[in-house]
Amino acid sequence: MQSLDARVVEQAIEWLRNGRTIWLCTVLSTFGSSPREPGSLMVATSDGHHVGSLSGGCVEEDFLERVAAGEYEQPAVIIRYGEPGNSPESPRIRLPCGGILDVLVERMAASPETRDHLERIQQALSGQNEIARHIRLTDAECWLSDAEPTGPRVVQNESKETVTVRIGPVAKLILAGYSTVSEACAQFALSLGYEVVLCDPREEVTNGMSLPPGVEFLPQLPSLYIASPGACTPSTAVVAATHDPRIDDLAMMAAVKTSASYIGVMGSVRTSQARSERLRRTGGLSKEDVERIHMPIGLNLGSKTPSEIALAIVADMVRVRRGRSRVEL
Repeated sequence: MQSLDARVVEQAIEWLRNGRTIWLCTVLSTFGSSPREPGSLMVATSDGHHVGSLSGGCVEEDFLERVAAGEYEQPAVIIRYGEPGNSPESPRIRLPCGGILDVLVERMAASPETRDHLERIQQALSGQNEIARHIRLTDAECWLSDAEPTGPRVVQNESKETVTVRIGPVAKLILAGYSTVSEACAQFALSLGYEVVLCDPREEVTNGMSLPPGVEFLPQLPSLYIASPGACTPSTAVVAATHDPRIDDLAMMAAVKTSASYIGVMGSVRTSQARSERLRRTGGLSKEDVERIHMPIGLNLGSKTPSEIALAIVADMVRVRRGRSRVEL
């Protein structure tokens, strides 16, 4: 699955190859309701063509009009939407959702250096590891470095002179086995932009199942897929929610050997304790391996129904991806 940001960068590179100047926009922060999270991208040209989005409609139209009128000729500038302003950099446009949006706008002329910079970003979006893109606002100087897969996607330094944006492959959820909880997890994850893969070799369980559109189903042992090259990246979550040890245990044994940032298995406290001992005794996992596994899985919301349990699981996935500890909730 190619993310929207990946399509933005792909189009930006094509326009640069054709010698065109582009405006690369990055959502830096949102206040209140907003359809696009920090780090989201849009690219545009002076004739009104664009790929990606910033808010879902009204912001894009205003921005494209301003670019066509010759505004945003600076190498880099931060503009704010949703709050009245007194300058071109603070457009007077209120968002229907009532939110506020800060956007970094970079004017990029066609050059080999710019193409190389965006091609390295393109590789990160389709690769295995996260990178950090640093932009110095005073002169629009950009550089890349390695990054951790969790935490905020956008950080501005205290002086507000440098912006750092974390870039990496699309978030992915591997569901080890089918259940009503797995199905609900898939629905939540898809709505959050995750790529979702469900693996289950049990015909007696999967016959007649109804998965949300967009879920990739593989009729095989989850552990085999999890262990396959490229299946898991630091942006991957692995969740087992079947109550079938043949599925769940093997999936956990495979997942801890990967770079997946979230690994969890459903079960009560008592079941989880028994599984922990079993994985160490017969599965050959170390104490450190077992400690990587979230069990019992999910936030303690008092969940009872499959949808409530799935909500607790996906919320915990998001918590870890955003770099938040449970005590901060």
